[in-house]
Amino acid sequence: MTVLEAINKGAEFLTRKSIESPRLQSELLLAEILSLPRLRLYLEFERQLTETQANQFREFLVRRGNHEPLQHIVGSTSFCGLPMIVSRAVLIPRPETEVLAEQVWTFLNSIPDQATFLDLGTGSACISIAIAAHAKKSRGISIDVSTEALAVAKQNVEKNALADRIELCEGNFLTALQPAERFDVIVSNPPYIATAEVELLEPEVRDHDPRLALDGGADGLNFHRALAQGAAQFLKPGGRLFIEFADGQGEALRELFGSHGWHVHGLVRDLSGVDRILFASINASSSTN
Repeated sequence: MTVLEAINKGAEFLTRKSIESPRLQSELLLAEILSLPRLRLYLEFERQLTETQANQFREFLVRRGNHEPLQHIVGSTSFCGLPMIVSRAVLIPRPETEVLAEQVWTFLNSIPDQATFLDLGTGSACISIAIAAHAKKSRGISIDVSTEALAVAKQNVEKNALADRIELCEGNFLTALQPAERFDVIVSNPPYIATAEVELLEPEVRDHDPRLALDGGADGLNFHRALAQGAAQFLKPGGRLFIEFADGQGEALRELFGSHGWHVHGLVRDLSGVDRILFASINASSSTN
């Protein structure tokens, strides 16, 4: 079987399995097996696959046809251009979360001294890694309740050579902190799917991402409420809170944070033009942004 034949047969199979972008998915799986950039496949259409490669490709196709995420099959993804190991223990990083990370590193780079950040519910540590990579004077603490997630986070921090600036801690959200700790930024992409809606998610998410990283309680806002009620004491004067939320939650969050004394500076849209990120400070006089 040649590369071109494999791509076409893979695309046909994934089409029958109702997988989106079947040819692209087929190409990506084959590129992983051959250790080639995807576009290099177009220069090697006549290359013959070995029996081992063909068998592995068939195995990958079956897994993808069963709606296992491509990122889990190949074991990695990219976030803000940085390599990230992923597994069933962590949420697969989404493009919209790149906007969250960029908002944070832009703010931290405006601070003349060494800045500090706290990443709550770090998962794969993709947000912390992107922040530290782009705000090169910053240091961060990344907290997650899952031992399995932190094991993945540790691999990613080391893979990106940031172990000297990112500290990983196991704990339950804000309760993991010492009372005296203060940060320039608190950032979180917390679980924000309403419990009843988790079962309605696409199978790649519902059946493969950890429910712990998805379920935000009855209305999806349990963790946002915890931040509104308890995060202010851990911010330095002039510090900021940046959080991600689901479609349609923005105005409810404005009201929630306002009722707890926060000044909501604004809502930031993701790449699809949907309100996705709230940023706020506890003292309206601390910033004019």
